[in-house]
Amino acid sequence: MFHKPIVDHRIYNITPRCMPRFLEVFDQLAMPILKKHLGEPLGFYISNIGTLNQVVHLWGYDSLDDYEKRSHARDTDPDFQIYLKASEGLVVSQVNQILRPVNLASLIKP
Repeated sequence: MFHKPIVDHRIYNITPRCMPRFLEVFDQLAMPILKKHLGEPLGFYISNIGTLNQVVHLWGYDSLDDYEKRSHARDTDPDFQIYLKASEGLVVSQVNQILRPVNLASLIKP
């Protein structure tokens, strides 16, 4: 299991029937900026059963300070504003959570 001390868990609720367009805009415009400032995502998913039209992505950080610095760099990148403009109307709502790992003995490999 891959661990980072801080995980930013993001859920984007996408306008129904707009998932292909959102993924195209996200991949072309957002992902290069995110990878530049945040590194590789820990995971990137879409919902398939249950609540539909959701994109879930996870980003790992070494500390809350690391999260703040890299998030600020992303948010102030002029190209990020281009992505935000291009994705207008595609994202209905967004939920962000900061998660910390739990060290369970049963998850530690000998």
